[in-house]
Amino acid sequence: MNDVLNSNGNSSKNSSENNIQNNTHNTIQNKFQNNAQDILQNIFGYQSFRPPQSEIITTLIEGGDALVLMPTGGGKSLCYQIPALVRPGCGVVISPLIALMQDQVDALRQVGVKASFLNSTLSQVAARQIEESVRSGELDLLYIAPERLKQERTLSLLQDSSIALFAIDEAHCVSQWGHDFRADYLQLNVLHERFPNIPRIALTATADVRTRNEINKRLELEHANDAGIIYCLSRKKTEEIARWLQQQGFNALPYHAGLHADMRSEHQSRFLREEGVIVVATIAFGMGIDKPDVRFVAHLDLPKTVESYYQETGRAGRDGEAADAWMIYGLQDVIKLRQMMANTDGNEAHKRAEQQRLNAMLGLCEITSCRRQALLNYFGEDYPQACGNCDTCLSPVVTWDGTEAARMALSAAYRTGQRFGVNHLIDVLRGANNEKIAQFNHQHLAIYAIGKELDTNQWRSVFRQLVARSYLSVDLERFGALILEEKCRPLLRGEEQIELRRDSTQKTAKKQTKTPLPEDIDVVLWEALRECRRLLAEEQGVPPYVIFHNRTLEEMCASLPQNRDQLNPISGIGERKLEKYGAAFLQVINDHLAKVDP
Repeated sequence: MNDVLNSNGNSSKNSSENNIQNNTHNTIQNKFQNNAQDILQNIFGYQSFRPPQSEIITTLIEGGDALVLMPTGGGKSLCYQIPALVRPGCGVVISPLIALMQDQVDALRQVGVKASFLNSTLSQVAARQIEESVRSGELDLLYIAPERLKQERTLSLLQDSSIALFAIDEAHCVSQWGHDFRADYLQLNVLHERFPNIPRIALTATADVRTRNEINKRLELEHANDAGIIYCLSRKKTEEIARWLQQQGFNALPYHAGLHADMRSEHQSRFLREEGVIVVATIAFGMGIDKPDVRFVAHLDLPKTVESYYQETGRAGRDGEAADAWMIYGLQDVIKLRQMMANTDGNEAHKRAEQQRLNAMLGLCEITSCRRQALLNYFGEDYPQACGNCDTCLSPVVTWDGTEAARMALSAAYRTGQRFGVNHLIDVLRGANNEKIAQFNHQHLAIYAIGKELDTNQWRSVFRQLVARSYLSVDLERFGALILEEKCRPLLRGEEQIELRRDSTQKTAKKQTKTPLPEDIDVVLWEALRECRRLLAEEQGVPPYVIFHNRTLEEMCASLPQNRDQLNPISGIGERKLEKYGAAFLQVINDHLAKVDP
């Protein structure tokens, strides 16, 4: 999913601004003569742009603004990094996650880009040194948190400096409607007010129409082993699941806001820098994560919005290799999420919007057609044919005529006074003989024991689907009581039929497996290259993928380069990395070839 909204940004500047910026061309700009294609190939090591990177980059270079909606792993960072290197001055990146700035800066420094960050982790002396680097035009890119940006000291620094562009990363945080609302982002329209001639780019992986409109409004862009992540709703559950996985022999770590900051930082660092780490986390983890080799994302609880789900699953497979997204949920997840929403401090309009988002998420879960079609349609895009890759395409959903069962379920809720939750209603329908049934004399109701043909799990499926399709709603003030919605009238009157999913009753067990390599790759060489990468990463103090992505190693295995000229064309190897690491990897390849063909 790609979306670019460009404005006719004014690239003209007064003469003093032009004089300042013309005097601050850095080494990269001089060397590659402000050519975006040369920078892509020689600095970042890629031969061509992905659509629509070139269009976005051209817009920024020419001084225009852009709102970029691009899937996770689609190459959003290059959309502002390359224009920042082409244009005179320093590119300023507003990022919501302090913990990840260091890794982003490390990755840029690996390819020779002069990058740094300003945030609360720095000492006063270090911060002042970086500020002076910005003023003197020594930096290509500066990462900064929104809280620091709004300080007058920082704004004055930027006004005294030559600025190439402003990039607002994770821009969905701008929107009050967004799923990661953050108040400091609402003040970023100061960029338009204080720096009207500096181009701005807002980037996000997920935004529905309302969120995109809000981003435009707020920012005034009106022209518009395998690593994995497991998400849970509660802190307690993250720790329980992480502990269980550890007992099964997996390298699993919990992550949630209740952990000490040092432990959170350590766990995040290990996930980024080590291979085969599984993080079990609440939604507090993951935004801005740039780890390309995440092979799976699992949700053990229902995400509260489609945007959240898309953002979180998008953290898998950023290297373009196959990855899995897997989710389980139940009616209790719906009740829990609605309770959480009811207890938030947002106004009623915000709460209604969040309820609508949850209903959309439920609809995606219960759909019987292609999930990718439904997912893209939610974001306003058409997908003409079934994807052939989601669970409903690979194993078409079996449905059944649930009309009579649905009427029984609705009648049970109505005749018990719309005061009881799903467990009691199932007991009534199945004819249970317990204290609660007797207390309310529900054994005398006409609907008592009329549903014995379905077992408890089948009835749970019926009630869950009726809630998901808005025939029933959950009354949070009465402990999850199910109440009838207006939509159910035609069904109860016999004017409407309903097809329900037939949930599988067979429980299957899955085990984690390593990602298979292409058949033509020598596993011995592959592991030797990985070990070389690991040692270099430890020496540099960076994650292994910052040295080279897996795809780069695979190309080395396939093409077997034996000198610098043969190594240079491989994707992901720019001039700086060729100079720093080429000899080490060529040595591994040549040693391997000598052993297999002496």
